[in-house]
Amino acid sequence: MAMNDLLAELTPYLGRICGPIALDSGPDAVQEALIAIFRHLRDLREPEALHGWARAIAVREAVRIARRDGRSSPAELDGLPSPQDVERAVDIRDVLERLPPEHRAVLVLRDLEGLPEEAAARMLRVPSGTVKSRLHRARASFRRAWQG
Repeated sequence: MAMNDLLAELTPYLGRICGPIALDSGPDAVQEALIAIFRHLRDLREPEALHGWARAIAVREAVRIARRDGRSSPAELDGLPSPQDVERAVDIRDVLERLPPEHRAVLVLRDLEGLPEEAAARMLRVPSGTVKSRLHRARASFRRAWQG
């Protein structure tokens, strides 16, 4: 595959992964992921595994950049408006900004990408139990935010 074709195919895909994790620095995370991908493209043994391999790199870069840019510990979500308050309804991005990057990453992998727990654990390089607990805490934070 030509580099331009590969870039055109991967950029939007990586953006959907990096954006919810790195937030405002999502484009930076995409760029860093693309650099890492192109730098190590020769290491890819199975071309059909390209998207999964690229996803793993994107998640790592997005978490790294999110940590670099700020929030790495949970914030209190108590001050968010209730969902009945239409003019001040909770924006998903607002909730995401209040979560640590590790929680955002597990939400993206499990709820957006639909990966099984074991695959998310391998990708994040953490035990399966850590994925479970992060996912539980992240989902609980969302529930609290929406219940006002």
